[in-house]
Amino acid sequence: MTGKQPVQVMLADDERLIRTALATLLPLDGTIAISGEVSNGRSAVDEFTRRRPDVVILDLDMPGLDGLHAAIQMLQIVPGQAVLLLTRHARPGVLRTALENGIRGFLGKDADPDEITAAVLRLAKGGRVIDPSVAAKAVTDVSPLTEREKDVLRVTGDGYSVRDIAKILHLSPGTVRNYLSFAIQKTGHTTRHDAARHARNNDWL
Repeated sequence: MTGKQPVQVMLADDERLIRTALATLLPLDGTIAISGEVSNGRSAVDEFTRRRPDVVILDLDMPGLDGLHAAIQMLQIVPGQAVLLLTRHARPGVLRTALENGIRGFLGKDADPDEITAAVLRLAKGGRVIDPSVAAKAVTDVSPLTEREKDVLRVTGDGYSVRDIAKILHLSPGTVRNYLSFAIQKTGHTTRHDAARHARNNDWL
């Protein structure tokens, strides 16, 4: 890519209206060209493998393979690939996972088209673009759970009884109950199933 050539961008979003709007608006000033459009994460990985665009814009919340895991697969194919994740629900845990896996772009779907354009151009040059409000949450919203408390909540979320959890994790039932009690208190809930759901929703598991 030279300075005179537009940045090649691939779009992946299951919302056709948003995908079409971005495909129409981003190329207006001539700095960006749309090289492909898809509606799900699996197709995004396949299309990316064929086209190798400069920047990929992914909706985070797509059915099946979501944008985060599609991006991780792309980065395994092309380390350093510029990816911009767009989402309405930017949970802190997702941002942490994204950063840990080398994703350099993260914006809300309510971002202005000019802001998205600027983000694409910056990512294409090797820069990073992270929504400030999401970044602030990622720093402050750290999981209060210990690794063992996470373990018992993960298994709880699969529907196992305390006795089954104890067998799976090679712990005594009493120890499992203690870990569950601590986890329930830390998440502010009254049942282990609600605690597990809360932990998953906050990407602590």
